[in-house]
Amino acid sequence: MNEKAFWVALSSVSGIGPARLTALLDRFGSAEAVWTAPREELAAAGLDRRSLTNLVQARRTSDPAKLWRNVERRGLDCVTWDDEAYPQNLRNVSGAPPVLYVDGTLVARDQWAVAIVGTRRASVYGREVAHRLATELARNEVTVVSGLALGIDTTAHQAAIDAGGRTIAVLGCGLDQVYPAQNRNLAAAIRQQGALVSDYPLGTRPEPRNFPPRNRIISGLSTCVVIVEAGTRSGALITAEFAADQGREVFAVPGSILHPGSVGCNRLIQDGATPLLSIDDLLAQLDLDRKRELAEVRRTMPSDPLEARVLERLNMIPQHVDDLARDLALNPGVLTGVLTTLELKGLVRQVSPMSYVQA
Repeated sequence: MNEKAFWVALSSVSGIGPARLTALLDRFGSAEAVWTAPREELAAAGLDRRSLTNLVQARRTSDPAKLWRNVERRGLDCVTWDDEAYPQNLRNVSGAPPVLYVDGTLVARDQWAVAIVGTRRASVYGREVAHRLATELARNEVTVVSGLALGIDTTAHQAAIDAGGRTIAVLGCGLDQVYPAQNRNLAAAIRQQGALVSDYPLGTRPEPRNFPPRNRIISGLSTCVVIVEAGTRSGALITAEFAADQGREVFAVPGSILHPGSVGCNRLIQDGATPLLSIDDLLAQLDLDRKRELAEVRRTMPSDPLEARVLERLNMIPQHVDDLARDLALNPGVLTGVLTTLELKGLVRQVSPMSYVQA
């Protein structure tokens, strides 16, 4: 049976989130092994009583093969932590969902992405700003990420599509429950020029409690986040909080102090968000010229088994060249040359003299 079937089955079990699944995978080695493990071994692995009960019950009532056939029958895919196709931006944040359901395509260039979010009750000013930002980003081959909600989200998605760019919509429900219904045609267009994604299993209804957590995916997929217009209780402010926690730059579009839809943005600026005064502010943050240079280097330089070996040994903890050379049994001069090549490709980064991490 497809291993992804067990990832899908586990993702539907209440109480088994990223942290618990990581511990279980470390203990048992695969999603299938977790799914089939004896109850006493699951308990010994540290699974709490409630989550253990939920998992045992799910194994009685759910068939992983049937769940996976349902995904395939709808023409969907799912990417897991184990897949190279899992979005790199999202992979690097704490609490990244183990499974993402995908309707459409995710591509490597989506790592250059900006989230544009805001109120559902957008003003003419807010819509115009969102339209101009998304249009210019699309023309610069930057993917626009948003939440398919009415208002600012809808404007951003549509502008990116009209400009011939890519856009990703993150849903707060299963991908078979497109919400809001008014945006079904827009969702169909997004499938052709990007993707609809969700970490909620098929059949999950668009309940209000689902939307705040999905905002962590909107910010996680993006290199920076723009709040165009937001009232004091706008969900866009939750996205800004997630973005700050994830180390993303947060831009806020300033607005009239007399307009209730600008209160949230103005307060974000007061609290330290970067005021977005022109599209140039955003393009400068993205450093597109540098990213294009790195992409060209990746395309022109062939992959090499030794490079792969060195890259596999690195992680987010800085490692000194001498330690790497000893662990890999490599001449330090040869290793330095490989690291230089990987740095040119944007795959590693020197964080202090002679110490490197994965980029």
